[in-house]
Amino acid sequence: MRTSPLHTALFYFLMGTLFTYLAIESSHESIWNFSTVALMVMATLDFGVSLRLVALYVKIKNNDHK
Repeated sequence: MRTSPLHTALFYFLMGTLFTYLAIESSHESIWNFSTVALMVMATLDFGVSLRLVALYVKIKNNDHK
């Protein structure tokens, strides 16, 4: 069974949310330490992949209806 892009997008969105939460928790004095910046970069990439997968899902659904 193939995995739906929507399910994968949800997974990436949840991972982005988790990385954002961890970055907020790790910023004690400054947000410019390595761990906070690395976690925010990972969260940004996860949110970007999630949006692209949702767009792919919509495109596939639109092509199926035509």
